Parts: sequence; C-alpha cells; structure tokens
Amino acid sequence: MPLPRAARLRGEFPVSGRIRLVLVRHGESVWNVEERYQGQADSGLTAAGREQAEVAAAVLLARFGTPELVVSSDLPRAWDTAGAYLRRLDVQVKRDARLRETDVGTWAGRPFTEIAQEHPEVLAALGRGEDVRRGGGETFAELRRRVWRALVDAAGMTAGDATVVVFTHGGPIRVAAAAALRLPPPGHLAFAPPVNTSLTVIGYAGEQRHNSVAEYNSPTAWAARAARAD
Repeated sequence: MPLPRAARLRGEFPVSGRIRLVLVRHGESVWNVEERYQGQADSGLTAAGREQAEVAAAVLLARFGTPELVVSSDLPRAWDTAGAYLRRLDVQVKRDARLRETDVGTWAGRPFTEIAQEHPEVLAALGRGEDVRRGGGETFAELRRRVWRALVDAAGMTAGDATVVVFTHGGPIRVAAAAALRLPPPGHLAFAPPVNTSLTVIGYAGEQRHNSVAEYNSPTAWAARAARAD
C-alpha cells in the first residue's frame, strides 16, 4: 500500500547514504490458523506458511536483488521464513532477539476467544489507544523502542546506499512504520496488522535526512501472481 510522499520526517540512521529496509512478516503459523496469541512463544510454520516463504523469497530476489544484509528475529517462525530466502543467496546474516513479536506474557498460546471473555477491559483499553500490558508482557512503547533500535543498528552495519531485508512479526512492523514517520503513540494503530509474508519498505535518504514508508503490507502472493500474468 503506497503512502503519500508528504508523510516523511527527519531520520536518525547513522549513515550518510540511502538505506532501504524491507520488512517481511513471517509465514502462516499453526497458531495463526488456530487464532491464538503468539507473542514470543512459537508454534512453527504450517505447510501453507512454508509455501508462502518460498514465494516471498522469489519476490524479494526479483524486486530487490541481493541485499547487503539480512536480519531476522530469532523466533523459529521468522527464522524459518528467512531460510527460504537465505538458501538462494550468499549474504551477511544476523539474528536479533529485539525483532521478536510483542511479549504478551501469559496470553501466549491462549485462544483469542478466551482472552476476549476473560479480559474485555484490557482489550477495550487497547482499542482506545491505551498502552496497557497484555498478560503482564511489554507495552507498545517498549516494543517500539527495541525494534527501532534494532533497525538503526542494522542500518549502521552497512556503508550506506544499501538494502537490508528484515524478517520479523506483525507487531514490530506496525511500530516500525509509526516510528519511521515519528507518529506519536499510539501511532501504530494507523497501520492495519500486516498479512503473512507481506512486505513493508522503510526508506532513509541520508542527504535529505528523512524517513519514508514507501510501501506497507504488500502481499507477496499478489506480486507473484502479477509476475506470472505478465
């Protein structure tokens, strides 16, 4: 989903050239299908999720070529999604626990329906934009700080004028988009939850010192179908 060119603000990446961060949500997991909170627990990819990862790998290579760096959450559902891509190229790779999904504490593994019945007041507060902890886990402000720091550090590992591909989760992608545009909390609510293996592209133009969210939540399956139709 392209965003307006006007939605750009000053950046803080420690490089002088242009940086393109391509954020990829993991493939479909077992708990995605079962509609359970995942957080920092893990249920593994489904067969469909593994297929999505292969399609995403092909789309990434076709669109962005070989990046300077690949960074991934260390949770298996993200790392396994990255694996389909990494098998196709020789590139520097880093695992970073700061790119994990939001810590939802005791809600991890619990069905959405059970949590809705047991904690309607927490869900209502989240819907109002209040930054409350879920299951004793972390706040969105804490998530935003750690994810943005991870992205800044990843950019700093390049010499500038580089593409960095990042395999992560829905929560980190939403807060990263909000942080890139310096939207005040709860700015992540302006962004819909990204679908499995969708792409979000954050850019930084060093000479102009601004960030941009050039693309948000673009499904790789659509891109693959469009390529086959051409």
